Amino acid sequence: MSAPDLTLPPPGGGSPAQFRPPSRAWSLAFLALWPVLTAIGAAAAWLAVSAAAIRADLPPVPDPAAVMTSALVVDRDGDLLRPFTTADGRWRLPATVDDVDPLFIEMLLAYEDEDFRNHGGVDWSALLRAAGQFVGAGGRIVSGGSTITMQVARLLDGADTRSIEGKLRQIVFAREIEAALGKDEILDLYLTLAPYGGNLEGIRAATLAYFGKEPRRLTPAEAALLVALPQSPEARRPDRDPAAARAARDRVLARMVDEGVLTEEEAAAAMTEPVPTRRRPFPMIAPHLAAAALRADPATLVHELTIDRTRQLALEALAAGRAASLGERVSVAIVLADHRTGEVLASVGSAGLFDEARAGFIDMTGAIRSPGSTLKPLIYGLAFEMGLALPASLIEDRPTGFGDYAPVNFDGFYRGTVTIREALEQSLNIPAVIVLDAVGPAQLVARLRRAGAAPQLPNLSVPGLAIGLGGVGISLNDLVAVYAAIARGGMPVALRDGIADPPIPQGGSSAPPVLDPLSAWYVTDILAGVLPPSNGTPGRIAYKTGTSYGYRDAWAIGYDGRHVVGVWVGRPDGSPISGLSGIGAAAPILFEAFDRIGLRTEPLPPAPRGAVLASTAELPEPLRRFRHAEASLVDRDPSPEITFPQDGVRVDLGLGSGREMPLVMALRNGSPPFTWLADGLPIAYSPFAREGTFTPTGPGFVTLAVIDGAGRTDRVTVFVE
Repeated sequence: MSAPDLTLPPPGGGSPAQFRPPSRAWSLAFLALWPVLTAIGAAAAWLAVSAAAIRADLPPVPDPAAVMTSALVVDRDGDLLRPFTTADGRWRLPATVDDVDPLFIEMLLAYEDEDFRNHGGVDWSALLRAAGQFVGAGGRIVSGGSTITMQVARLLDGADTRSIEGKLRQIVFAREIEAALGKDEILDLYLTLAPYGGNLEGIRAATLAYFGKEPRRLTPAEAALLVALPQSPEARRPDRDPAAARAARDRVLARMVDEGVLTEEEAAAAMTEPVPTRRRPFPMIAPHLAAAALRADPATLVHELTIDRTRQLALEALAAGRAASLGERVSVAIVLADHRTGEVLASVGSAGLFDEARAGFIDMTGAIRSPGSTLKPLIYGLAFEMGLALPASLIEDRPTGFGDYAPVNFDGFYRGTVTIREALEQSLNIPAVIVLDAVGPAQLVARLRRAGAAPQLPNLSVPGLAIGLGGVGISLNDLVAVYAAIARGGMPVALRDGIADPPIPQGGSSAPPVLDPLSAWYVTDILAGVLPPSNGTPGRIAYKTGTSYGYRDAWAIGYDGRHVVGVWVGRPDGSPISGLSGIGAAAPILFEAFDRIGLRTEPLPPAPRGAVLASTAELPEPLRRFRHAEASLVDRDPSPEITFPQDGVRVDLGLGSGREMPLVMALRNGSPPFTWLADGLPIAYSPFAREGTFTPTGPGFVTLAVIDGAGRTDRVTVFVE
């Protein structure tokens, strides 16, 4: 029987072609390769199925801007004030390509992923090379073959990529990332998430911790170290193994020469640069305000404050330096604001956040304290506004009683007849209380509230005359707001720091004035004439000092044509400080603050229309002398009263510390001369002065007594330490 005809018509027609069976050799080859082909097909099918399963199990590709990072507090220009760790205790600061020195980006890609801009997430040639090296090295990893995108996938997923399943998961996720994000967005994720040792994640955290700066400008040596660290972040930590860090850095530098990124000379110079050997602390500028911002809105990642970082740093250094010279437990708080806008440009809550002796964790800008004499300008401003007086009006500074209340001057002396201007410039107590009695304590409290202050009266009592000399609680922030209103011609302005600020009113403020413009100018003109401390220039600013009863708080508030600065000095626990005063402790800080902030002094406003610039004799008869029928002259000369130290208090003189201070003694009333005694022994004699000093021989109880010229006495017992 003949063989069958196995001819088939050729494609497209034509003569049929005869089919010839494959040769025996081809058949045998096919049979030999069949298991391999089957295995490849099965592997491909398994990969397809596995990839689908992996894809379903992967986390979503994140928006780089939505990655959970450390909460940041920044200043008005976006400069970092204070970062906070994430909930799991990591420093993970956001960073983008635009935030980083271009040299670092160039070195990173040249070292880690040369084809980054072109591949789709996986560099297959690099993977095959890594696989070959793995086999040739007997199962030891020689190179990873991971692209930047694959590294981002591992950082986001957290899976182990040393197994085949883990590596496949990384590859699939890398492809997903490439499909969802642009190249720069992928780099942004790497710059934010890459590990740099310990709890440092992201290049910004690394540069702040290792170099103390932002990553905008890096040296070749710094950039090379940052390229090398994420490969083995713990083994190469420069703060633990600087030799390993240097070796890794130098390998990167040598590679950069081969890649043409650096010249041999540049690399050689970079290799001589030392590596950091310790971690630096993260910025903690305006720490109290930054913490308040986070408490107010913990969900927000970037908090923008009105603070000016440069001025804040200058005033923090000033507070710390001055506090060190005033005593171990003394703190200083400073507030700087622009009274035209209300923006707080600096807020120093203490002399040092971690200074336990000074209770530095307490923000004294918001603490309620006695303001001493700092409310007197507003008292006189109300008298000007009500038409009761002018700066040249005369008033009596003589012993005066108001029922059971008989105020005395700080130094115990009486000047007789003085002008209102002199009374305010010299901060005399009796004239201020006489004027307050005429304008009304309730009116003073109401005007304080108009300025945005929240005065606190003791035991919710009604306002009394004592509030004019400090018998009311108020904060440094509130006092700055009050003086800002006076500086603005009487118009209030809400202080704004960027934390839950009230909306800015459209079309101007409709709030009632604190003072009318003319009265505010009279106050400013008087305060500009107050003699400055030894480090101040007369007439540069308008300012007022204050000292609370018992020498617990010292104040100085001043302003020029644009800026207002408030200073508080004292102990956060409220204990007295021997010899503390506003003019001696706070005023020098105030004037130095204006020097340090580096802002041009704006001139104070000129006299407005209607200002009366006349001597006392030129005033209309009703305004030549301030008369108030309610005040009564005290005919008797009261007995001496020791005002400091007070009976039963503890007075810290630093005894035994090598920095001992004398005990300052002060009295009011009585007739000179005065003789001081300690435990019955005379220690000081003063023909006129109502202050004296005494240095105890050691700690313990001391009984102090004073005898005036008429033989009247007063005594207190205190504990000195």
